[in-house]
Amino acid sequence: MRKKIIAANWKMNMTVSEAESFVDDFQREVADITGVEIVIAPPFTSLPKLSELVGDSQNIRLGAQNFHPEPSGAFTGEISASMLRELFVRYVIIGHSERRQIFGESDAFINQKVLAAQANELKPILCIGETLAEREAGREKEILAGQLHGALANVPVEEFPDMVIAYEPVWAIGTGKTATAAQAQEAHAHTREVLAELSNPETANKIRIQYGGSVKPDNAKELLSQPDIDGALVGGASLESRSFTRIVSACCEDNG
Repeated sequence: MRKKIIAANWKMNMTVSEAESFVDDFQREVADITGVEIVIAPPFTSLPKLSELVGDSQNIRLGAQNFHPEPSGAFTGEISASMLRELFVRYVIIGHSERRQIFGESDAFINQKVLAAQANELKPILCIGETLAEREAGREKEILAGQLHGALANVPVEEFPDMVIAYEPVWAIGTGKTATAAQAQEAHAHTREVLAELSNPETANKIRIQYGGSVKPDNAKELLSQPDIDGALVGGASLESRSFTRIVSACCEDNG
């Protein structure tokens, strides 16, 4: 049984004081929730404070939104895996469509990040997804397979179960549009088939695959009820503690 995982990607939102206020409220709201792993990925500036606040939490883990694969060096504005580890960061988001499109990150560079994360005991949340044009051309399965093959090149099979894959249709991120539960399930099932080709069916069945793309409290339960959807990567709806709590609770309702 794959444990559900709900992750908040705050992107470039929340000051340190706002993040502290959010976590104070959120920790109270989810104190009694078990059976689901919760990840919060704030901006880098809030990582030290949130590390203090959630360090002893039983169900909240700290994530980072990005990092550089090199251990150190002349990379102005970047942050390394060891810097994240020192703050007790457990997860790191890799390959988000905004990193791919705005900052030009290639599958090869994303692959370097995956390998560096695993070498430093950080768990990758690897994002994949097609654009609207690619979906309308019927190429979504081809695109997802290509991104997985590129990002996971040379990753040892034994490392696969520690990864999380986040399927995020680019056309649904921040647009208010959401893939239907059937569309999302089809993409997740295909993703698991590709993971089985890259490893084996038993290993692929252990990997958690999240859905991301305008996830909200009112659509979370239907999405999370699908057999191959193991959680959600939440953007805008994770910026308000009550909204994010409702999504986490929907996940728990699905678990019974």
